[in-house]
Amino acid sequence: MRGKPWDRLQTVASYAYSWPSGRRVIDKARHLAWRVSYKDGARLMSEGRKRWQIFRNPTATIRFGKNVTAGPGFKVHAPWGGTLIVGDNVEFRRNTLFELGSPGARVTVGDGSYFTYDVIIACDTTISIGERVGLAQSTFVADGSHRYRDLTKPFLEQGYNYRSISIGNDVQVHSKVTIVNSIGERAIIGANAVVTKPIPPFTVAGGVPARVLDYYGPPSQDPEGWKPER
Repeated sequence: MRGKPWDRLQTVASYAYSWPSGRRVIDKARHLAWRVSYKDGARLMSEGRKRWQIFRNPTATIRFGKNVTAGPGFKVHAPWGGTLIVGDNVEFRRNTLFELGSPGARVTVGDGSYFTYDVIIACDTTISIGERVGLAQSTFVADGSHRYRDLTKPFLEQGYNYRSISIGNDVQVHSKVTIVNSIGERAIIGANAVVTKPIPPFTVAGGVPARVLDYYGPPSQDPEGWKPER
């Protein structure tokens, strides 16, 4: 046999797979690789990540519910303390970052929520994320914004304005959205939006700044001033 080692290995595997006993061995090896990569091994790594974040933030209160998945890159940065409470059946897929910027910072994540990739939650006061909330790739949630209007001080010396943020149950946020205000239950936020004002429940919102584009809830809860397009 000639060629690179990988080509040789494939040739041997193909030959072995032509025999019933060889096929069983290869199938078991494939199943083992799957269990290590996506089931038992992934679960073990997830538990290690969660325990490490609790260990490396001794002044913070960090609690995880049942069946919480912490994917690669999961991190809690809480040098001054703060609180992170995560409910049951929550999934953090990859590169989730929680920044707790003060001892009084408190973030809660409800049951069944999921964060996809590169989600950042920056909190100094309170951020409440409801149940079954989906935050897509590169979502950024912050309860503070820089002050900038005082011309007698440099920008970085002016501090922040803070507001508590609530994201209701069943909210779906698409990719690359910035959230600096609250979102009502079952609202849907389009990709690349910037939420600077409260978004009412049962609405579809998008744009910069985000505005209500559609409403699909009970007639009695129409957003104030909302007029459907004709």
